[in-house]
Amino acid sequence: MKNSELKKEDFHPFYEPYIKTLGDVELLGMLKRQLENFPMFISSIPKDKLHYTYSAGKWTMAQVLVHILDTERVFQYRALRFARNDKTPLPGFDQDMFVIESNAESWNKEELIENYRTIRKSTIALFEKFSDETLKKVGIASESSMSVAALGFICCGHQRHHRNILRERYLKD
Repeated sequence: MKNSELKKEDFHPFYEPYIKTLGDVELLGMLKRQLENFPMFISSIPKDKLHYTYSAGKWTMAQVLVHILDTERVFQYRALRFARNDKTPLPGFDQDMFVIESNAESWNKEELIENYRTIRKSTIALFEKFSDETLKKVGIASESSMSVAALGFICCGHQRHHRNILRERYLKD
């Protein structure tokens, strides 16, 4: 499925920038491409920048990377619930609390890469088994409708969004 096939009602407008940052792409292809290239991006981060922040009160690079991991886990869980036709509305999550509790400053690049690969392979395995009909299923999360397919594209777009921020604000030197 391509993200151009998503309908407006498949996701809250908040997520549109994430989806748009991808261009018009096929979901499984993008999930797999990012599995190959995002670990290389993490590897390229200078060691002295991993725990760096560009401004007081902003997350460190490690915190941003762990945030990407945590968010994919949450969205993967939502996709599974909606794919299995669970109609229970799911709550949002407090990303700032997750970051505080993540202990991201104890993570090194190798651990970030290993965790990323494990999580993304799991996301791919999950989405590979979803039929076109399953991808169209919708549930409620954070008080908004969201389709299974949109969750997959949001995982990809969220990662790209934060990679772009890391490049522009943390690695600009």
